[in-house]
Amino acid sequence: MATASYPPPPPYYRLYKDYLENPKSAPEPPPPIEGTYVCFGANYTTDDVLPSLEEQGVRQLYAKGPNIDFKKELRSLNRELQLHILELADVLVERPSQYARRVEEISLIFKNLHHLLNSLRPHQARATLIHILELQIQRRKQAVEDIKRRREEAQKLLKEALDTLDGH
Repeated sequence: MATASYPPPPPYYRLYKDYLENPKSAPEPPPPIEGTYVCFGANYTTDDVLPSLEEQGVRQLYAKGPNIDFKKELRSLNRELQLHILELADVLVERPSQYARRVEEISLIFKNLHHLLNSLRPHQARATLIHILELQIQRRKQAVEDIKRRREEAQKLLKEALDTLDGH
């Protein structure tokens, strides 16, 4: 009895047997999924929205509203995190049985920091895209200048060659 180390391919490959002769014979890919879908038993959505901390069941430690000073809030949460870590070290030395509450507070601070940073992702993506586009513009301008310089050199060489031919 012979056994294969790999299972046979799915039957879909038969749909592409005439692809080399006629690329249009292959079926069209499925349309992109929009809305919610299930993958490995979990529900996902194609909407790219950052859920609020309240929706996640986490207490928000920084100011609410559309005009958040991210720099100020991140610094504040960072200082608070440092303080809580020092308090945790103190609790572990003096009252080791009471460390759980400090760990929960640190976890809450980390969740708030993480949420603040995730809310900055669209700004970061926009700034990165602007930077990439500016670099592309700069490279293209340099390429144009290089082409102009080489064209002038070529014209100069052609003129010298013509002058040399006319002189003989």
